[in-house]
Amino acid sequence: MEEIDEECGVFGIYNNEESANITYLGLYALQHRGQESCGIASSDNSNIYFHKNLGLVNDVFNETTLSKIKGKHAIGHVRYSTSGETLLKNAQPLIADYYYGSISVAHNGNLTNANILKKELEEKGSIFYSSSDTEVIIHLIASSKERFLVDRIISSLEKVKGAYSFLFLSENELIAARDPFGFRPLVMGELEGSVVFASETCSLDLINAKYIRDVKPGEIILVNSEGMKSFFPFERKKNSYCVFELIYFSRPDSIYNGKSIYKIRSAMGRQLARDAYIDADIVIPVPDSGVPAALGYSKESGIPFEMGFTRNHYVGRTFIEPKRAIRNFGVKIKLNPVLDVIEGKKVVVVDDSVVRGTTSKKIVDMLKAAGAKEIHLRLSSPMVSSPCYYGIDTPVKEELMASKYSEDEINSQLGATSTKFLTLGGLRKVVGNEINFCEACFSGAYPEDIESEDDYYRQLKLFSKEII
Repeated sequence: MEEIDEECGVFGIYNNEESANITYLGLYALQHRGQESCGIASSDNSNIYFHKNLGLVNDVFNETTLSKIKGKHAIGHVRYSTSGETLLKNAQPLIADYYYGSISVAHNGNLTNANILKKELEEKGSIFYSSSDTEVIIHLIASSKERFLVDRIISSLEKVKGAYSFLFLSENELIAARDPFGFRPLVMGELEGSVVFASETCSLDLINAKYIRDVKPGEIILVNSEGMKSFFPFERKKNSYCVFELIYFSRPDSIYNGKSIYKIRSAMGRQLARDAYIDADIVIPVPDSGVPAALGYSKESGIPFEMGFTRNHYVGRTFIEPKRAIRNFGVKIKLNPVLDVIEGKKVVVVDDSVVRGTTSKKIVDMLKAAGAKEIHLRLSSPMVSSPCYYGIDTPVKEELMASKYSEDEINSQLGATSTKFLTLGGLRKVVGNEINFCEACFSGAYPEDIESEDDYYRQLKLFSKEII
C-alpha cells in the first residue's frame, strides 16, 4: 500500500531491575510505528542515562549499549518524523537539564501550535537545539512557575494544541499524559509489580505484562516511590480516537479501546463484500496490511482466498536502483505477484487505502502483467480526501487522489476493472457508535478548528517520496 506514516511509538516502565532491556523489547514490538530512529533513557533515582541513534531498534541497541543505560526506570521511543527532519538531534527521547534536575521526554503525536509557541519562547530567550515539536514542551516545563514536575507538565500542556501521548522521566518519577481528545493511543500494564506504559498492547504481550487499561483522554498519571496517582486537569473534550489505528497503524494482534484490531479489519472486509460484491475467481490481499480485510471479504463473499503476492520482508526504507530503469522497481522490490495464482483469473485485490494512487496504479499494472483477466480493487477504508494534522504524515489536500477524483474517476486513473471503497457509513457500522473516532481524513470535519492551514503545512514534514 501507499503508506500513511504514523509518527512514533512510546514505551515506559517504572521500578524494574531490567528496565532498559525490557524497554528494548517493548520498542521492538512497536517497530512498525517508526523506523527512522529510536532511543532509550533511564534513571537510577540520581542520574539519567540514554542511548539513541538513527536506525532500527535491533541495529541501534546491543548488550554493550543496554548495559550502560542504568536504573530501574526507563522510557523509549521509535520515531517516524512528521515534525522535524530525519536527524540524530531529533531522535527521542529528548533529554534536558534545568533548575530542578533532569528530564527526558518521548512523544507520539503532533502539536499543531508548536510553531507559534516556539516563536514566543524564542522571543523570551529560549534557544532550540532540534527541529522537533517535542522540544517545545521541554522549554515550557523549564519556564513554568510551578514547583513540582507534574504541575509543571500540566501547566505546559495547558498551552499546547493537537495530539499527544507523552512519557516523561525524571530522576525518580515517570509521568504519562494523553491529550484531551485521545487522538494517539496509550495503554497501561503491570509486570511483576512494575508499572508499564506503551503505545500498543502487543508491546505488553511480548514482555508478558498484564494489560490494565487505556490511559484515558486528558489523563495525567504520576508514578513514583509513593505509588500511582491519576489527574484530569484539562477541560473535557469529545473523544476523537484515530480511526486509522483500526484500519492500518496498530498491529493486528493489538487491542485498541477494547477492540481487537484483527477482528475489526476482518469485519471491514466483510462489510466491503456486502457493499461492493463482484463475481470473481479469487480474493488476494496486498500484504501485509490488507490480509485481515481480504480474509473477511473472502469469507463473506464465498470467493476463495489466495496469497497472490509474495512480500520481501527484508527490504529497508531505502534501496539503490540500478542505473538502467526497471519498470515499477519500487513496488517490485517489495512485492512480487505469484503467476500461477493470478494468470487468467478474475481477481479481487484488497488493500487498506489509496492515498496518492501511484502505488495502487503500479500494483494494478503488475497484476495485468501477471495475466489477470479482471482486476477489482477493494479498499477497506473510505476515500482519504483530507490531510491529518494530528501526528499522521499525509500529503497536502491537493495531492490526495480522493480530493480531486470521484470513485469512478479513481478507477479510471488506476486502470482497474473496478474500484470500490468502504463507505463512511459502512465504516461506522463496523466500529460502532459506543466510541467516538476522528474521521477527519475522510470527512474533512476536524475535532478542533484549523486556524491557519498554511502554518500547519509548514509544521508537518509531508510526503517527500513514495514508499510502499
